[in-house]
Amino acid sequence: MSMPNKKSTSPSVASLAGKTLNDSNASAIAKKFAASALSQVQKGNQTGSAMEDAAAKALASNKYSDLTHTLAASILSQSDKNR
Repeated sequence: MSMPNKKSTSPSVASLAGKTLNDSNASAIAKKFAASALSQVQKGNQTGSAMEDAAAKALASNKYSDLTHTLAASILSQSDKNR
């Protein structure tokens, strides 16, 4: 059984995530990562394994924007270290 996540999305990343969700030009993957980041603001939620995989792949690729990389890094930092 995993312990609750003690990390949370920083206020600056939460703000960025909120703006991303409201941006009609943001990519679908950026919005997906933004939603995940916002779900981890002061709630103890933890990144799921499918989202971890997607975020890791996005970080490893140079085809994604700095914004997408920032959001991916944030949600990866809140993943289950045992996976």
